[in-house]
Amino acid sequence: MRSASKAEERPIQSLKAKTAEMDLPFFVLVMLLVSIGLVMVFSASSANAYFRFGDSYYFIRAQLLWAAIGTVVMLTTARLLTPKLLRISVLPAFLFSLTTLILVLTPLGSSKNGAQRWLFGFQPSEVAKLSIILCMSWLICRQKKKIKTLKGGLIPCASLLLLFCGLIALEKHISATVLVFAIGAVLMFVGGVDWRWFAAFGSLGVVGVLGIIKVSNYAMQRVKVWLDPFIDPLGDGFQSIQSLYAIGSGGLFGLGIGKSRQKYLYIPEPQNDFIFSIVCEELGFVGAVLIVLLFILLIWRGFTIAFKAPDRFSALVVIGITSQVAIQSILNICVVSGLVPNTGISLPFFSAGGTSLVMLMFEMGIVLSISRRARL
Repeated sequence: MRSASKAEERPIQSLKAKTAEMDLPFFVLVMLLVSIGLVMVFSASSANAYFRFGDSYYFIRAQLLWAAIGTVVMLTTARLLTPKLLRISVLPAFLFSLTTLILVLTPLGSSKNGAQRWLFGFQPSEVAKLSIILCMSWLICRQKKKIKTLKGGLIPCASLLLLFCGLIALEKHISATVLVFAIGAVLMFVGGVDWRWFAAFGSLGVVGVLGIIKVSNYAMQRVKVWLDPFIDPLGDGFQSIQSLYAIGSGGLFGLGIGKSRQKYLYIPEPQNDFIFSIVCEELGFVGAVLIVLLFILLIWRGFTIAFKAPDRFSALVVIGITSQVAIQSILNICVVSGLVPNTGISLPFFSAGGTSLVMLMFEMGIVLSISRRARL
């Protein structure tokens, strides 16, 4: 009887091993960043919301709703997504992104400040970030045996990446173009594209971005203002100048939560791209470093999950998602501190925005789903 019961227990234990619980450290780090982000959105947006809408809770109310939806999406994805479903989703993700990126350029799309980025209330470029990760990971796995050749590796991968980047660039969304290009380049490098072809393609990509900036008056003006924001202190340079004031006035320990001065209509839209400057002002250098450390821990844990993933495709997907968070965070913090030109890239988990937050939480759910089958 005992031997029979042990034989029956083995399949059950095997099944439990294959469907382990999601990675707790990664989940805790995500929820910490989301929670701190919500506090900072409310603190940064209250004055702007009251001035524009007569309601200090206008932005935080929406952000709380999107955070709740995103959390449900993340947990549902972590529990229900399987490797088979993840692979099946590649083609629908490609077709959906391609269709919406084209439609947003038609009269169906809406524009703001000269850029046509919105389609029925959401930004297709946000979905494109995940789509390029899924499609590039699938393509690298499919071309595994020929990935180091020009015809079998660089050309198909580069063609896919340029298709996405070209459509996003037509929206005049340079920041998203740079981000998608960087994510794709990371996956190509990790996926095994020959470093010589990769270096050549990367150089052409950099030249292409510089060319877009050169011919775009809007982008060129941003570069000039970055080099010297005081050439237009009340215009394009105003936001950068006020951001530096906020960072400087925060000092070592900050002014305290809710006590920012720059959020009182000095920094335009302080709850969006420049929210990290409010973080620095209210939490100081120490608080800002602690938040950066949380991002570093999340990125480290993400790569740990990728290295222990059950298959190559899952590993590449996790690397792509983790790289997206890393690149986006670095670029945003560099913009806020004046190290690079203003790109309009949001800070993950912090910047207000429904589409970006829900998509990001969905991506975190994919990582958590893969972590359940990883050999951690």
